[in-house]
Amino acid sequence: MAGAWLLGEDGERTAAPRAVLVAVQRDRAAGASGTELSLAELRRLADTDGLEVVDTVVQSREGPDPATYVGSGKTGELASAAQQARADLIIADGELTGRQAHTLEERTGVRVVDRTALILDIFAQHARSSEGRLQVELAQIAYQLPRLRGQGEALSRVGGGRVAGGAGIGVRGPGEMRLETQRRTLRRRATELRRRVAALTRRRQRTRDRRARNRVPSVAIIGYTNAGKSALLNRLSGAEVSSADVLFATLDPTVRRISADQATFTLTDTVGFIRHLPHQLVDAFESTLEEVRQADLVLHVVDASAPDALGQITTVHGVLHEIGAGDVPEQLVLNKTDIAPAEWVSALCRCHPDAIGVSALTGDQVTALRTRLVDWAREHTY
Repeated sequence: MAGAWLLGEDGERTAAPRAVLVAVQRDRAAGASGTELSLAELRRLADTDGLEVVDTVVQSREGPDPATYVGSGKTGELASAAQQARADLIIADGELTGRQAHTLEERTGVRVVDRTALILDIFAQHARSSEGRLQVELAQIAYQLPRLRGQGEALSRVGGGRVAGGAGIGVRGPGEMRLETQRRTLRRRATELRRRVAALTRRRQRTRDRRARNRVPSVAIIGYTNAGKSALLNRLSGAEVSSADVLFATLDPTVRRISADQATFTLTDTVGFIRHLPHQLVDAFESTLEEVRQADLVLHVVDASAPDALGQITTVHGVLHEIGAGDVPEQLVLNKTDIAPAEWVSALCRCHPDAIGVSALTGDQVTALRTRLVDWAREHTY
């Protein structure tokens, strides 16, 4: 389903929303492959959000232009591409400032969003539990608040400033008053959301404490988005967690208890990671990510069929360190071996000798992985 930013005045979504992707390639020589991978991922994100990508524009420069992201000349090319493709939306492969988004919209005549907004919209659509919805809304507010300024500058020009004779110096214009009202409303809502998320966090902590008292070790399933975490949880535990070949299909954590051969442990499915994971999401999903920090083992699921599997592993390790879970013991699982080229799997195994290759789709080697986890649980029961 298409993003919320494409809602018309009557609340109906526009038909067949079309999007143009735009990116800044910082290093012409070494950065081409990285930019291509990032744009391919952005295309997958757009597809997940129900958008049709109709064109891509790439600008090579040392860094994003502070006013237009791609520079004045490339902005004209972007406007032409959007008009020729009859695009409804332009998506930047990076995080735009309010000024950049506003300027691009003025010069292209097309709605402009960035990678972060796209990911947040996907999260909003996929969150099912009350906790997930609260956390996504909190992340959206954190994203929106600093971007109200660019809109406010235009609004505050309406009736603002001094009036005749010097009277009313410092009196806010209607645009500025509207901006302040929006800010106060968002801040009050954010405070309420934090209070409710904190209550859910305390409830989740009580559950973890109860498991610890019962001497039950915990395993957190983590990995890059669409690596097959939920499908693997279903295979290992017999759960029926929703899984689909789209990015961020599952956001809400699911905990399953496994008992076998005098060993018991819990498996927790968590939100998938991605390059440039928005910091607003990391902050908002604090309570969910706490499951990873307090786990006794992380089951790191990797899509062995992905051309940039090693890069995805590095990204996940970076996020683990960012959330304070870098020291949690790890078991690497190479998933999708049924479709991954054998030489790719062999190369990954050479880099990570302790990894185990499985296919959550066919069930190949899942029993061996389950046995390894049971043996681990037997050794690590408190």
